[in-house]
Amino acid sequence: MSVRTIRGNLLFWKIATVFSVLLIILGIVFVLIASKLSRSYYTMAHQELYGNVASHLASFTHPLKNGQPDTTVTHDIIHSIMVANPSVEVYLLDTTGKITDYVVPDKSVQNHQVDISKVKQWLAVKNGERPLGDNPKQPDEPGIFSAAPVYENGQLTGYVYAVLASEKQREILTTLNSHLYYCLGMYIFFCALGIAFIVGVITFFLITNSICDIAMVVRRFKEGDYSALIEGHAKGNLGMLTSTFNEMADVIVDNFDKISATDKFRQELIANVSHDLRTPLSIMQGYVETLMIKKDSLAEPEKNKYLSVVLDSSKKLSVLVEQLFQYAKLEANQVNPEKEQFLLSELASDILMAYQLKAKEKGISLNLNTEGNLPLVFADIALTERVLQNLIDNSFKFTSEGGSITIQLQQTSAGVKVEVADTGIGIAPEDQTYIFERYKYLHKDGLPKKGMGIGLAIAKKILELHQSSIQVNSAPGKGAAFWFVLPAVAGVGM
Repeated sequence: MSVRTIRGNLLFWKIATVFSVLLIILGIVFVLIASKLSRSYYTMAHQELYGNVASHLASFTHPLKNGQPDTTVTHDIIHSIMVANPSVEVYLLDTTGKITDYVVPDKSVQNHQVDISKVKQWLAVKNGERPLGDNPKQPDEPGIFSAAPVYENGQLTGYVYAVLASEKQREILTTLNSHLYYCLGMYIFFCALGIAFIVGVITFFLITNSICDIAMVVRRFKEGDYSALIEGHAKGNLGMLTSTFNEMADVIVDNFDKISATDKFRQELIANVSHDLRTPLSIMQGYVETLMIKKDSLAEPEKNKYLSVVLDSSKKLSVLVEQLFQYAKLEANQVNPEKEQFLLSELASDILMAYQLKAKEKGISLNLNTEGNLPLVFADIALTERVLQNLIDNSFKFTSEGGSITIQLQQTSAGVKVEVADTGIGIAPEDQTYIFERYKYLHKDGLPKKGMGIGLAIAKKILELHQSSIQVNSAPGKGAAFWFVLPAVAGVGM
C-alpha cells in the first residue's frame, strides 16, 4: 500500500470519526430533549384527561357529612376509581389543607398536610397551565393534581384532592422511558454511523479529488513541465495552497529563466573574451617571437617598432580585461555609487584634456560647449568619468580623420544634460535598439569590428545606478549623439 493511499485512508477515517461523534452527540441531545418533552406532554395530557376527577367525586358522592368524611359512601367509590386508574390517588382535605381521609396504605403517606394555597390557585385557573401541588407520598416532588370544593348547606367544609401522577405511574414511566432511551439510542447510533459514513465518503472523495489534481500538477512540474499550474479559484486552505503553489512555480520558472540567461551570458562571455583576447595576444606573441628569432639581424628602429606594437597590444589587452571586470561587477550588483557634489564642466574639461594627444594623432577635434552658471550635480565622480570615457572612446572608433567630437552640457528641469556627439558614420535606426546590449557589434561593410562591445553596456549600467538612462540620436552618415541627465543639487550654482 502506497503512502498516498495510507494518508488518504487516514483522512477518510478522520472525517468519518468527526461526523460520527458529532451525530452521536446530536443524537444524545435529541434523546434528552425528546424525553423531557414527552414527560411534559404526558403531564399536560393527564391533567386535561383526569383534571375533573375531584369535581365528579365532590358532586356525586358527597364525601363529607357534617364536616367529617363519609367513609361508608366514599371508600368504595374512591377505591373503584383507583383500581380503574392506578395513577390517581384521592384524599379528603379540610378547609386548612389537612388530610382527613384517603384510600392508600397509611405507611406510604409521609405528609398529612397539603399546601392549601396551591389548591386555591388551581381552582382559580379556568383555562391554561395549572400549578403543581403537594404529593403526600413524596413531599419533595410536586405533581399534577385535581381539586374540588365540598359544600354542605352552602358552606365550604373541605376539598377533594386527587393526585393524578401517583407512585405507580412513576414506576410505569420509568420503565417506558428506559425502553424509549434504549430504542432511540440504538436507532440514532446506527443512523449517525450510516450518515457519517456516507458524508465521510462523499467529503473524502471531494477533498481527495482536488488533492489528486493538485498532486498531478505538482508531479508534472517536477518532471519538467514548468508550464503546469493549478487551475481554478478555490477558497479556504485549498485555495491558499493553489495560489501559493502557482506563485512558487512562477518564481521557480523566473529563476530558471535567469539561470538560463546567466548561463547563456557565460557562454557568450567565454566565446567573446576568447575571441577578443586572442587578437592582441596573437599580435604580441608574433612580434615577440620575431624579436627572439631576428634579434641579431634587426636594426634598432625595427626593434623599437616591434616593441611599440607589443606595448600597444598589451595596453589594448589591459583595457579589455579591465572592461570585463568592470561589467562583471556591475552585473553582480557589487558596485555602490559614492555620490557627492561636483561640477560636470570641470570633469568634462579634464577628460578632454587627457584625449588631446590621441585626437591630434587621428586628426579629430575635441570640443566642450557649456552654459554658464551650471549647477552642481550629485553623482559618483569616478563612475561618471567612466561613462564619459566610454562614450568618447566609442566616438573615436567610428569617427574618421577630420571629424569632431563634442561634449555639450546644458541645464534642464531634471538636472544637467550631458551630450557626447560625433561626426562619425552614424547608427541605423534598426541597430539603435541593440547597441547598449552586451557584446553587440555593428557590422558595417569595410569596417572592422572593434573592442569587446561592452563600453556602451557599462555606461548604461552605471547610469541605471544613478536612476538615469542613456539615449541616442543618430542616422547613417550623420554621426551619433549620446545623452543623459544627472540630477542637480537644488539651489546651488557656480
